[in-house]
Amino acid sequence: RYQIHTGLQHSIIRPTQPNCLPLDNVTLPQKLKEVGYSTHMVGKWHLGFYRRECMPTQRGFDTFFGSLLGSGDYYTHFKCDSPGICGYDLYENDNAAWDQDNGIYSTQMYTQKVQQILASHSPRKPLFLYIAYQAVHSPLQAPGKYFEHYRSINNINRRRYAAMLACLDEAINNVTLALKKYGYYENSVIIYSSDNGGQPMAGGSNWPLRGSKGTYWEGGIRAVGFVHSPLLKNKGSVCKELVHITDWFPTLITLAEGQIDEDIQLDGYDIWETISEGRRSPRVDILHNIDPIYTKAKNGSWAAGYGIWNTAIQSAIRVNHWKLLTGNPGYSDWVPPQAFSNAGPNRWHNERVSWSAGKTVWLFNITADPYERVDLSARYPDVVKQLLQRLSQFNKTAVPVRYPPKDPRSNPKLNGGVWGPWFKEDEKKKKSDKSKGGNKQKKNKNKKKAN
Repeated sequence: RYQIHTGLQHSIIRPTQPNCLPLDNVTLPQKLKEVGYSTHMVGKWHLGFYRRECMPTQRGFDTFFGSLLGSGDYYTHFKCDSPGICGYDLYENDNAAWDQDNGIYSTQMYTQKVQQILASHSPRKPLFLYIAYQAVHSPLQAPGKYFEHYRSINNINRRRYAAMLACLDEAINNVTLALKKYGYYENSVIIYSSDNGGQPMAGGSNWPLRGSKGTYWEGGIRAVGFVHSPLLKNKGSVCKELVHITDWFPTLITLAEGQIDEDIQLDGYDIWETISEGRRSPRVDILHNIDPIYTKAKNGSWAAGYGIWNTAIQSAIRVNHWKLLTGNPGYSDWVPPQAFSNAGPNRWHNERVSWSAGKTVWLFNITADPYERVDLSARYPDVVKQLLQRLSQFNKTAVPVRYPPKDPRSNPKLNGGVWGPWFKEDEKKKKSDKSKGGNKQKKNKNKKKAN
């Protein structure tokens, strides 16, 4: 499902927010369990954990080893959300994994866990293994030996990033070797995907694409991926069709011979034939997002959107070759890989974009101009109107944004120094007991004090 259909269309889930992927959203591992798959998750969750029902083991995974938050230290698994709000974040299933923590760099630690899972499972039984490596997210950390090849890179962040990626490459190789060693490989499908564009200030590079992580420019949303499998009909080919992350859900359930309920409103398509046989994608458009909360564009208006759409709102949509952006699109420079030296941004390399100051609508032909250098919105007003209309249709189906304020009970100090579920079920009961009134209430008050 698109973000607008989960309520998670604004920003990310913060560690202190009582928020998670809504419990009525059925997950991929839940559907695969229905057809006899063992499901295991290793790595980064980041779909919320404020209550027990949000945890990976409650959302379809038989086992979970990894972190609940979006980032943290690669060795200590410690994360501060703000000064004084700090905690430990390494889990085995539903508990802090203190005894599993041997100070090993997380990329290597997660790979060892994956090798153990593959060694202890039978390759004759279906297996779904979701590995969400922490690398290459900030903080930029890597074991020393991986720096040796990258001494020539002057930018220290870029050098660290390269070392992290070398370690990640080795991890992917080790997972593949384990699939071969334990007899899974011939009947496996390996999908590798990034989740968003790079952050140039933290070693990443999207060059020659425009913009960075957190924006709707191609540099922020066009991710790299590959599918590797002996089961592919056309091997070694490049797929240039429209493919979106929402497509994995129906594609993999269908591939595993699972059932997709007809009444679930999905935004994804089964793209297996597109990938395996080079057929056309069933997808003609992608809603990149509509974020009604993000900082509004000062010059945006209904008039600028032809009365169809308020262009102050941050949004982006792709239909066939066309891409439309509205509102405040975020950091919009083209940044060459070495542009950031140790001293900070080198302005000589950095193409500042001043002409966009008053603009709130952009139109690009992404097939002809993937670098988003030629804005066509003035030349093709009819196309702009069509895409605004499509945005407006999508927006009618959007659910309200879920972005609750911080909950002070989330502080790890109140939870043994660990980030973890803090919302307790008995608080609901207290509320219902209150309505029953009388002596019960007094008893409960005493109990509460005792607790």
